[in-house]
Amino acid sequence: MQTNLPKFLPLVGVVHLGPLPGSPRWSGLMEEVVRAAVADAVAYEKGGAHGVIVENFGDVPFTRDRVPAETVAAMAVAGRAVRDAVSLPVGFNVLRNDPLSALALCAACDGDFVRVNVHSGAMLTDQGLIEGDAFATARKRRELGLGHVKILADVLVKHAVPLGNLALADAARDTVERGLADALIVSGVGTGHPTAATDVARVREACPGAVILIGSGVAPGNIEDYLPYADGFIVGSSLKRGGRLDQPVEVRRVRRLAGCMQRQPRPG
Repeated sequence: MQTNLPKFLPLVGVVHLGPLPGSPRWSGLMEEVVRAAVADAVAYEKGGAHGVIVENFGDVPFTRDRVPAETVAAMAVAGRAVRDAVSLPVGFNVLRNDPLSALALCAACDGDFVRVNVHSGAMLTDQGLIEGDAFATARKRRELGLGHVKILADVLVKHAVPLGNLALADAARDTVERGLADALIVSGVGTGHPTAATDVARVREACPGAVILIGSGVAPGNIEDYLPYADGFIVGSSLKRGGRLDQPVEVRRVRRLAGCMQRQPRPG
């Protein structure tokens, strides 16, 4: 079932998959991975989220290149289960930076969007140097007939630093104008770390017509800081029990954050 993805999704919940086959922490119990993923996705929907994104967060350490076949197969199993469990738009992020597999997952699981950590430019990361390949991603989307699938691209992604003295505004313009990203993601320095509102404002000034999403550190206490500049929020950590990544999503936390969005983010 394909959903109609609006121009922006005000609140996207992250489904952090447990370790998958082949990863160092793999438990051998795929049914447990799927059960937890579906439970989190359902909790997001019950709490008022507008979409969910499935990612292989438990597969640390990540590769900077294409992920193994077993990772894609496992994500397809979990992704299809999530797709069948909720009526929300579903996206995929294949860590660390495998948008071609993410697009393949959209084709197999009726996905609606992908997140690309490095879509344009080059970043120094804990996996080494990662170079964006918007060329291949845009063409693979066309080749698979996935014109409806949106590319959400990070600008100077978290857990990384740019190669060279690249300004945030310039990176944002390159990503949307030359990389043809459908939306830009602005984040803090790492998972769960607040995004600087000044960074979001800088990207908004550089790309006034772009769809801008906040990619880390969003919570009820700071969401008001972003509303003047952002179109949506990708949230995981703060919506889990105790704000801990290894805990399940709590409906009440999702509902509270959704309630803090007293008005919808600016429509781009």
